[in-house]
Amino acid sequence: MLTERSRRLATPGRGAARTEKLMTRRNLLLTATALALAGALPGLPARAQAAPRRLRGTIDSVSGRDMAITTREGTKVTVKLAENVGVSALRKMSLSDITPGSFIGTAAEPGPDGVWRALEVLVFPEAMRGTGEGHFAWDLTPTSSMTNATVDSAVQGNDGRSLTLNARGQQIRVMVPPEVPVVTLIPATFDDLKPGAQVFLSATPAADGTLNAARVTVAKDGVVPPM
Repeated sequence: MLTERSRRLATPGRGAARTEKLMTRRNLLLTATALALAGALPGLPARAQAAPRRLRGTIDSVSGRDMAITTREGTKVTVKLAENVGVSALRKMSLSDITPGSFIGTAAEPGPDGVWRALEVLVFPEAMRGTGEGHFAWDLTPTSSMTNATVDSAVQGNDGRSLTLNARGQQIRVMVPPEVPVVTLIPATFDDLKPGAQVFLSATPAADGTLNAARVTVAKDGVVPPM
């Protein structure tokens, strides 16, 4: 007679499903770590030579663990990918998916009326709630900031949606114009890192100048990293 433990072990697909779930959670947690580093969080000491660099560009080639990219500024760089590099893609979402209690990250520029104008919005999966929480400088544009925060309120208007965010007790109001991309992270694989694909990543320089990355967000199915 099979014991309860034997029956569990004999159930087909059970172990595989659990392994897949754990791997997905691991990928999201790796993404959380990489995004936190990319945000240069206040209060985290960092040596000047190890300050992470945010890179946005297009893959030229991938050879082993070396990924050559042309950045948006036109510079060609090679990034050494970690053996267990995590790869994420993005899925489009709607503004209506953002409700009070959602945890989001938004790059924004200051408007003349004192209200921030969003350039992009990333809705964090629940497993990444709290990632890089705060309001800090961001280099998407020369005047942009990044706010990772919980949505206190969301109000629909003729000119878009106004989000009131609460970042560590600091309230920030952000207007999201209709054309602004709203996305969330989904798992991807190393095979998605193909020449011609657009990527966003945070790379840390080693003492010899080599750039190292543990996580890459890659364009897939037409959804380009907007951050």
